[in-house]
Amino acid sequence: GEREAFSLPTPEQVEAEQQDPLDLLQVQLRIQEIIRVLNNFAMLREPERSRAEYMEQLQRDMCYYYGYNEYLMDKLLQLFPINEAVEFFEANETARPVTVRTNTLKARRRDLAQALINRGVNLDPIGKWTKVGLTVFDSPVPIGATPEYMAGHYMIQAASSFLPVVALAPMENERVLDMSAAPGGKTTYCAALMKNTGLVVANDANRERQRALVANIHRLGVSNALVCNYDGREFPQVMGGFDRVLLDAPCSGTGVISKDASVKTNKGPDDFSMLTTLQKELILSAIDSANADSSAGVIVYSTCSVTVDENEAVVEYALSRRPNIRLVDTGLGFGRPGFTSYRGRSFHKSMSLTRRFYPHAHNMDGFFVAKFKKLSTKMQIEDNQFVVPTGSGATLKQRKKKKKRGN
Repeated sequence: GEREAFSLPTPEQVEAEQQDPLDLLQVQLRIQEIIRVLNNFAMLREPERSRAEYMEQLQRDMCYYYGYNEYLMDKLLQLFPINEAVEFFEANETARPVTVRTNTLKARRRDLAQALINRGVNLDPIGKWTKVGLTVFDSPVPIGATPEYMAGHYMIQAASSFLPVVALAPMENERVLDMSAAPGGKTTYCAALMKNTGLVVANDANRERQRALVANIHRLGVSNALVCNYDGREFPQVMGGFDRVLLDAPCSGTGVISKDASVKTNKGPDDFSMLTTLQKELILSAIDSANADSSAGVIVYSTCSVTVDENEAVVEYALSRRPNIRLVDTGLGFGRPGFTSYRGRSFHKSMSLTRRFYPHAHNMDGFFVAKFKKLSTKMQIEDNQFVVPTGSGATLKQRKKKKKRGN
């Protein structure tokens, strides 16, 4: 028979529901019905109801069903076509697979996999894009307490957190800065790629988190790291001239909601404004800490957030404040291109070189990676001005006009 036509609740019903909420199953069914209508709006809508009214009800229902505040729900819903949005929110309800990174300073992936299989661990390579990652499906022994773990043969590390290091691609004998390094997954991966040569400066502003950073550096047998505890914005005054700089910036965590559900309700406009200001200050410090004369001169900016304001908007800001950088290909063979336009705002066309990763599409944490190349140390802004990098960012200096001599 014919499906009964779906009708939106009246304002009175919406009011009544606030006093006496529906059960989750009813809300879930209504979410599905609203999406069905939105997908075939001309045919299925109620004549006197607008698309905005359907969206409003959908947003209300999804806030209630998935447990988000309205501000964040609105922000996240806008990132995806409506069907895909539901996949994203569903993926946030289930944990991502446990993944480990083989520490090539001490082990080969083949041997490590065999040793863990012998202990009854069920595992597989993560995917074609990494030669060092393993996904652990189940394990009769705690994966963070095996003899191999204690001996530093691997690091328990989210697959998404391999990405910025793969993009950074550090080489032997280089000087590398990891600006926000704790607990050390990225630092130790850099050290392994560099075969313990050169120097990795592992900085983290948080004193408490440094203990884990130092412990992991020791456990994994890293000998080319220097650990320090500065506010990232104090670079390059602390130290500059790096071949490569990695800034995995503090962020809202909208990509890791499956790990930390408190993000659903504790992030509002003030948090985003505070975080994006910090991210913008840090990215300028990262750029100013890189050496343009190096054969590398690479800066990688990454977050575990999916919002545009913490990703494309921060990259756009960096491009506008530092004309001496450009975006380059991340070298990651997968992920979706960054937005070149979003809700009426246009970004630089090279923004498509950045990469976005989503839990529902890539089965890893939501993540963003941008890779820059620094072209020169001097940054021309206007004819009579030039930018001089300082520790806290940069200052504009006026060019002195030569006085014409009188005769």
